[in-house]
Amino acid sequence: MLHEPIIVTARRVRAARALVWEHHTDPTKLARWWGPEGFTNEVERFELRPGGAWHHVMRGPDGAVYRMEKRLLEVLPPERLVHEHLDPVHSFRMTITLAEEAGETLLTWVMRFDSPEEHARVKEFIAQANEQNLDRLEAALAAC
Repeated sequence: MLHEPIIVTARRVRAARALVWEHHTDPTKLARWWGPEGFTNEVERFELRPGGAWHHVMRGPDGAVYRMEKRLLEVLPPERLVHEHLDPVHSFRMTITLAEEAGETLLTWVMRFDSPEEHARVKEFIAQANEQNLDRLEAALAAC
């Protein structure tokens, strides 16, 4: 049986949806928490509109440098953001949804890979990295 090449990460965070949206769409705030534990970011370009570019450089704790290019496909404040990751090593479409629930936010990331083989190769790493990413987001939100 073939499985759809997707990774779903969801978490309820103790912050209003507008604040969670801001942390996903303000390049300065986004740079503070995006990426797995130990990574840093420099956002070079972030155009918050359909068709807009999102270019950033991630630096790993080992000093490795990863140039990332994404294209925003859908921007529906404050509930949905869709981007396409253009790096040929990890080609996927990410849909971020934010649902407000009693002053908290249910955050869901769905990553749909173009290649089932690539999905199979990276799914364990990315599932763990996404959890670390959301840990960092929660810490950034708590500091507000």
